[in-house]
Amino acid sequence: MTSRDGALLSIIIPSYNQGTFIADTIDSILSQDYRPIEVLVIDGASKDGTVAVLESYRGAPELTWWSEPDGGVVDAVNKGLARARGEVIGIQSSDDVYLPGAFSAVMQDLAADPGLALVYGDVEYIDAQSRVTGRTNLPRFDFHEYVGKLSFIPQPAAFFTAAGARAAGRWREDVSYAADAEFFLRLLAGSKAKKIDRLVARYRYHEGQRDKAGLRIAKDWERSIESYARGTDRSLRRFARSGIALTRYHYTPEGDWVRRTLDLYRAIAINPALLRRREIRAERELIPGRYPIWRLLSRLKRLLGFNPR
Repeated sequence: MTSRDGALLSIIIPSYNQGTFIADTIDSILSQDYRPIEVLVIDGASKDGTVAVLESYRGAPELTWWSEPDGGVVDAVNKGLARARGEVIGIQSSDDVYLPGAFSAVMQDLAADPGLALVYGDVEYIDAQSRVTGRTNLPRFDFHEYVGKLSFIPQPAAFFTAAGARAAGRWREDVSYAADAEFFLRLLAGSKAKKIDRLVARYRYHEGQRDKAGLRIAKDWERSIESYARGTDRSLRRFARSGIALTRYHYTPEGDWVRRTLDLYRAIAINPALLRRREIRAERELIPGRYPIWRLLSRLKRLLGFNPR
């Protein structure tokens, strides 16, 4: 066993106007069966009921919170990283939750392999009423696939070492809509990550989330990955360039099917091995014009009284 047995685990919660959900987030942390922990809530001077919720936890010695104006999520996370004392750190959104046993599972894996910089698991998707709507089944971690946007690391289910975070540096404000993904990119360049086969957290979809700004996410990811797209490693360069095209494809609205089709074909032209992947072969835009034809057929079915799938 390693020095991470019984190591302090720090959880950073950047928060702004999530009073509806933040108690669920905090409760999911305090109810974990792993200790010791510290919970750092960095609130950006919320104007809803968030501060009142935080006040209600004054009897919880593991929780410390601040509520003051900040520059947004990236600024809040960087404040939390500077204040965290733990050997292992997790960053949890103020509307997401951990599942029971999550901390013990990831800390066990980190303890078993001191070479790991990050451990993460799968997530369930939930709605504003906490109803489960789906889940991930992520493959084992592969850096090329991460660079190529063929897989991802769910922030709510990720835990990393403080040593790795210090080496990687702060979250970048200039790529704020892809700041977590870009941070993991730096953290894992030359370091090991492990995907564990269990559900670790729940990611909540609701109105007003930042990750609905699809075009901004795509641009920030392109900026994040540009050094790999111009690098000397031919394999990584190919994955990075195809990953840029895939990101544009995924975040372009479905109605703009011409641009989506072009981006998908661009990704395949850059990295033909994508066609071996089942999820790529199943993409609707792989057949040019399939989207408008599908919409037209659906409209005709409704006019004829059928319920389209």
